[in-house]
Amino acid sequence: MGATRYHEGRFPPSQVDWSRLIPLIGPANAAVARYEGLLHGIPNVQVLLSPLTSQEAVLSSKIEGTQATLGEVLEFEAAEETAVGEKRGDIQEVLNYRRAMKHAVTALKDLPLSQRVVRNTHSVLMLGVRGENKTPGEYRRNQNWIGPAGCPVEAARFVPPGADRVANLMSAWEKYLHAEAPDKLVQLAVLHAEFEAIHPFSDGNGRIGRLLVPLFLVYKGLLGSPDFYISAYLESRREEYYERLLAVSRDGDWTGWCVFFLQALIAQARDNEAKARAILVLYQAKKDWIMEQTHSQYAVRALDWFFNRPIFRTSDFVASADIPRPTANRILRIVRDAGLLLELRPGSGRRAAILAFTELLNLAEGQSVF
Repeated sequence: MGATRYHEGRFPPSQVDWSRLIPLIGPANAAVARYEGLLHGIPNVQVLLSPLTSQEAVLSSKIEGTQATLGEVLEFEAAEETAVGEKRGDIQEVLNYRRAMKHAVTALKDLPLSQRVVRNTHSVLMLGVRGENKTPGEYRRNQNWIGPAGCPVEAARFVPPGADRVANLMSAWEKYLHAEAPDKLVQLAVLHAEFEAIHPFSDGNGRIGRLLVPLFLVYKGLLGSPDFYISAYLESRREEYYERLLAVSRDGDWTGWCVFFLQALIAQARDNEAKARAILVLYQAKKDWIMEQTHSQYAVRALDWFFNRPIFRTSDFVASADIPRPTANRILRIVRDAGLLLELRPGSGRRAAILAFTELLNLAEGQSVF
């Protein structure tokens, strides 16, 4: 059986079985709305959910084959040391994903979600990592294909459209992005699948396509902040994810793909809500605890800093938490001795200790990691 090739004329889809989607559309929109309601009530949401944002970057990159864990990424970032072997490249890709998201969110303050934002975000994603020689921020100039590493086009699983068609196809994609649609979440499902099918860049298409999910939700007013994490569901069902995308081009099965994507949104909205609630409960509990333990006017400022950087060097906290040095050191000593922070690496000479807020990290990863 030959490779499946991109079929033009099937976007936007004219044949969708809405009777199969309607039972999912209501629950999907309700789940996203409930999650948005929770986000709206979280103070400083970017700080409190920072570990979830990093975990999304880890999982989206993992779908593409990276092996770095959340703990490894944050510890590398804290230590500013060179990782050995392939992990350094993996970790850098994860950090770039997070930077790309921040770049895009900033861009959306002045620009609509568009090809321009997508290309600029791609240039951040690919900076200094594998694939940086493949024209970051520019649409590909050569034919690419998807399949086992090193396979010829004849053995590919999927062959996207020729490079000469990418610009026109992305213009049609952008037009649909700004069009009115019967349901925005179904519109998002279609946009994600079509983006992956066009595969407009030489590398990084999967990560950009998943990054577009929270950006779209913010742009269309469904979320107030881009703190929506879908990659856990897609990573856990990677083969089905790929097969559903493939079936769109191979069989024209837009309905099957949209069903899968709506189910992903429902599951992840509920999971995101549960994790965000757990983190908020943890924050409120530790807020009272740290004030009681330290009796310091800087207690909450310190706690916010720990939530934003759950693995860190003690010297970084003292230098950047905007707390007087003697007070910062006293707070660190108290919370470390009381068990809030785990010492991953003791200080030695001029080398600062590295501490981890393990309770928060375990919530972000959904399992015990320390």
